[in-house]
Amino acid sequence: MEYDKNFDWAKRDLELIWHPCSQMKDYETLVPIVIERGEGVYLYDTEGNRYIDVISSWWCNLLGHCNPQISAAVKQQADTLEHVIFANFTHKKVIELCDRLIKIIPKGLCKFNFADNGSSAIEMAMKMSFQYHQQTGNPQKTKFMALTDAYHGETIGALSVGAVDLYSEIYKPILMNTIKVPAPDCYRCPYGKLHGNCDCECFEKAEEVFEKFADETCAILVEPLLQGSAGMKVYPPMYLTKLRALCDKYNVHLIADEIATGFGRTGKMFAFDHAGVSPDIMCVSKGLTGGYMPMAIAITTQKIYDAFYADYSTGKAFMHSHTYSGNPLAASAAVEVLKILEDGTVLKRANENAIYFHDLIKNTFANHPNVGDIRHIGLINAIEIVEDKAEKKSFSRKFRLGYQIYKKALKRGVLLRPLGDIIYFNPPLIFERKDMDYAVKVAYECMVEVLEEHKSLSLQS
Repeated sequence: MEYDKNFDWAKRDLELIWHPCSQMKDYETLVPIVIERGEGVYLYDTEGNRYIDVISSWWCNLLGHCNPQISAAVKQQADTLEHVIFANFTHKKVIELCDRLIKIIPKGLCKFNFADNGSSAIEMAMKMSFQYHQQTGNPQKTKFMALTDAYHGETIGALSVGAVDLYSEIYKPILMNTIKVPAPDCYRCPYGKLHGNCDCECFEKAEEVFEKFADETCAILVEPLLQGSAGMKVYPPMYLTKLRALCDKYNVHLIADEIATGFGRTGKMFAFDHAGVSPDIMCVSKGLTGGYMPMAIAITTQKIYDAFYADYSTGKAFMHSHTYSGNPLAASAAVEVLKILEDGTVLKRANENAIYFHDLIKNTFANHPNVGDIRHIGLINAIEIVEDKAEKKSFSRKFRLGYQIYKKALKRGVLLRPLGDIIYFNPPLIFERKDMDYAVKVAYECMVEVLEEHKSLSLQS
């Protein structure tokens, strides 16, 4: 099909495409931005405009767009082997990937089961845990626990263990009945404590829930240290340490959703590394391939694996599959990501920059009367905008202040995508200070403009 230089790509997009996580009516006033190429932390559209991708294109771009080393590996792999059935067949790149991963993942994890997206890895982990208990003498264990405000993906099982109504409310009649544990909330702590200056008093809520429901529970799923879609809520490593002990006490699997937190996002290779304990199953995706190719893995222990290892006639096999499991192109990208991270230079530089970045954000935003909280871990920073700072009262969602900030920032070349009224930064690990300076300046100025416009409209009404 031929397209001339005046072809209206955005118009044709709207005629054909239903975009994710979007009210398509919004696209009447903010049409799709057609991106032509990427380089490092920048995206360039067909009009020649440049955008700083401070959200890593939904948190997956780890080492910059069109990273030369990863690109070269994927190109070479495409000329060698694009895909092969992963049942009874394998290939060198996926074996090398597992060889490299086993050296850096939390202790005790050793078996890798592949999928092609994060939600699918969560589903796999849930099914593994359920079937494990069925095959090890605990058939009463049929339910799952998850934290309030959790987000684990958007397939039915993953939504069932999530608790962000924006994504799940309408589907509740078809979701599984799961048990919710009140999540730590360090900004609105009911115990009056501050993040980093507590003994996780809130963990008593988990203990109460386990005492009542652990006997019927297969596993609890957690986003370790960072509840992303809840508004980048950060909580202490001690919570994971206590949770590990509680799961051991009650024979409940601890499933770590490291899809958003893995591969250096929190300042360590994995969020669980901050706590010094290991989960029973860990799900990874997003940064695994540097944002190049869809791939996810549910990684588990020898103990769980052994519960499925038997003669075929026993019916104990894990009969779960995805067409693109272990895809060679994705594996080749993931291997290069691990090679780049291997000597620690990138992560060391990111952690040094993270100090500068957080100080910059704090010094820029903290004194504004509508900034309630600034939270961070690694390079990730979040600014919560509130109507009343003293009461920590949020603005009504009907005003969509975050969305208005997003639109203004786009015009100035910064790709934000606020979570409600929470502006956040989750940039690639290669994010440098000159771009931090500009992105923070734009985000602050756009926030001020939107809040002033909102105040003016409120006074008129």
